[in-house]
Amino acid sequence: MNQQQVINDTRNWVVKAVIGLNLCPFAKAVHVNERIRYVVSDATDPEALLKDLARELLALNRADPEEVDTTLLIHPGVLADFLDFNDFLDAADALVEELKLDGVLQIADFHPDYQFEGNEPDDIANYTNRSPYPTLHLLREESIERAVESMPDTASIYENNLDTLGKLGHDGWRQLGLKG
Repeated sequence: MNQQQVINDTRNWVVKAVIGLNLCPFAKAVHVNERIRYVVSDATDPEALLKDLARELLALNRADPEEVDTTLLIHPGVLADFLDFNDFLDAADALVEELKLDGVLQIADFHPDYQFEGNEPDDIANYTNRSPYPTLHLLREESIERAVESMPDTASIYENNLDTLGKLGHDGWRQLGLKG
């Protein structure tokens, strides 16, 4: 798989869905200021992905936040099955603790077949976390805290996303022209 194409597809999703639909009101600033690091993992098994994840967690922790504030670790060759991906998240969170980065960094998760518990697979609400490829989003907790302080009602983000996607519908999502 062409790594540049994977990055382009993911960046397109960030621009058109995450920022364009305002699914994450905090994403625009890091995108505009080019502080998102896009990394494509060549991993083909969960163990190799864990190694890549460890490397990227440590790299993000060491990086100057003014240069790299967040990382998208995209892994198209492993965990294509959503249930396997979901099971992997426990190992990812355990790795954060093992590296003593709990409270410093956290991981958000996105997948082409993302499905919230209790939702039907085709529920439009699942699209808030649907990305072109399985993706682990590494975030600095300091950045999250600053973002939350700057927005008076962060609890409304989820409801706004449901409203936005409900109005958009599946046809509107398809019209965004995203991979996946």
